[in-house]
Amino acid sequence: MTAISHKKMSGVLLSLCIAIAANSAWSAESLSTAENAMLNDLKQQFQDRPAADGLLFWNAEQRLTGFSNIAEIYPTRALKTGEELLEFGNTPIDVAKLTYEVDGEEFTVSDFLSMEAQIGLIVIQDNNILFENYNHGRNKDDVWISFSVTKSVTSMLIGAAIKDGYIESVDEPVMNYLPRLRGTAYANATIKNVLNMASGVAWNENYGDPNSDVALAGGINGIELVNYLGKLEVDNLTPGEVFNYNTGETNLVGEILRSAIGNNASTYLNRKIWKPFGMGEGANWMLDSEDGSELGGCCISATLRDYARIGLFAMNGGVLADGTEVLPESWMQESTEPSQALGAYGYLWWLYGDGQYGAQGVYGQRIFIDPASNLIIAAQSNTPNIPTPYAFHWQSVLEAIQNRFAR
Repeated sequence: MTAISHKKMSGVLLSLCIAIAANSAWSAESLSTAENAMLNDLKQQFQDRPAADGLLFWNAEQRLTGFSNIAEIYPTRALKTGEELLEFGNTPIDVAKLTYEVDGEEFTVSDFLSMEAQIGLIVIQDNNILFENYNHGRNKDDVWISFSVTKSVTSMLIGAAIKDGYIESVDEPVMNYLPRLRGTAYANATIKNVLNMASGVAWNENYGDPNSDVALAGGINGIELVNYLGKLEVDNLTPGEVFNYNTGETNLVGEILRSAIGNNASTYLNRKIWKPFGMGEGANWMLDSEDGSELGGCCISATLRDYARIGLFAMNGGVLADGTEVLPESWMQESTEPSQALGAYGYLWWLYGDGQYGAQGVYGQRIFIDPASNLIIAAQSNTPNIPTPYAFHWQSVLEAIQNRFAR
């Protein structure tokens, strides 16, 4: 049994979430009609305001439809499959009856799976699917946007660029690749500083504030992004000392990557990871505009199984099935070492202690990796970016499943 400490969240709220989920079931015909109407509305919103950050302000109903249909609304580039799909074995183990505690009250994983915000959950150990569950009519073939999970993929692409010789090391100054940042607050920042979210540059990541930096610049790229970041002020004189979560800088990492490789990020991801590792179909990477650039800090849409494959690639140290090393030999170890600025953060990876790490995205997207247990847990969800019953239950469910399969 697992317990977690947080401010009081009663079982009444969970029951309400379950009741809402039970009462919100639509027939296939009405769901299709509603989804089409919603998609048309979201497409029109983008046409009226062609900016990539509009989805940050969607309501729960809009997210439920839009997050699984990004390519229908925004410009994207396809992530292509190779000749062979990396298949998982199947060893079903029912974790739905596992119990966990939230604020002294006992629940089961089945309670969690019934929550309105829960979209998909998968548990994989030793390349076998132990548990897989989907809500709201979704299934293993449906894609769902990953948000900041993408940051961790971009981090691995920086590693690949170092392996390929496009980048010398993470200790190089950012302005070596983006000379427009000379003389700005980024003048002394290195690639490593940006990967650690410790550039020393001021940034406001408040998703609820339409005037925050993330609202104004979280979805821009290219010269527009570099110019915006170049106008920010120094927040800490010594880069590397203070952690400040910054989506703009993860998009900046994407700019560094494209400058270094002389190509777009999707093509490089396809060539280095997606195709050779055996990812599945239907994935895409959202662009900032038609024929534009990928958001380095956001917006790969992929199936839940591909979320797990991303975790497996990382856990394997970036080595393909044929033994090809896509990343430098020590890259994942280096990427998951605590930074000076924050012990819980590496190179765009969250660190959980005991060698465990993962990728996290706003609205509840997750990839949890436990190398010691050869365990990967991934989730897709539709929870608001505020404290909710779901957020607290997720942490306890994660711990309960992890403890069940720990070695």
